[in-house]
Amino acid sequence: MTLKAVGGYVKSLFLLELLKGMSVTGRRFFSPKITVQYPEEKTPMSPRFRGLHAQRRYPNGEERCIACKLCEAVCPALAITIESAQRADGSRRTTRYDIDLFKCIYCGFCEEACPVDAIVETPVFEYHFENRGENIMTKDKLLAIGDKYEADIAAAKAADAPYR
Repeated sequence: MTLKAVGGYVKSLFLLELLKGMSVTGRRFFSPKITVQYPEEKTPMSPRFRGLHAQRRYPNGEERCIACKLCEAVCPALAITIESAQRADGSRRTTRYDIDLFKCIYCGFCEEACPVDAIVETPVFEYHFENRGENIMTKDKLLAIGDKYEADIAAAKAADAPYR
């Protein structure tokens, strides 16, 4: 019988692995708990967190997006699709502005590239999709989200801080 086999026999006889596991359990049993009860408690969020997208409007109610397509060009995941048309007054506006949230990597390049602060990423992370196609954020959905959070977004932009 080799020395290694004898050592294994002694370990199994005295249940050393079990005692090691129980010692870890005993140490952790009396230490402070780190579990978060999610819906009631929230973990701290980084000020750099980027979540659900939103489109902003000017104070007069007109959408900010001028259809320059910089956000579409800079998007590394090709998640943004923009179509535009000329209006009667000569300005250009979007007729279609879609973001596929399954493709989006939430990098924030679209927000940085926008010259008029039309597209922003909010800290909203509690959203879900139940049906096929809901992952496509259309212009109307983006404007509705922007309208809902506009006061907070404008305050954060005025303080020159990320919207949180």
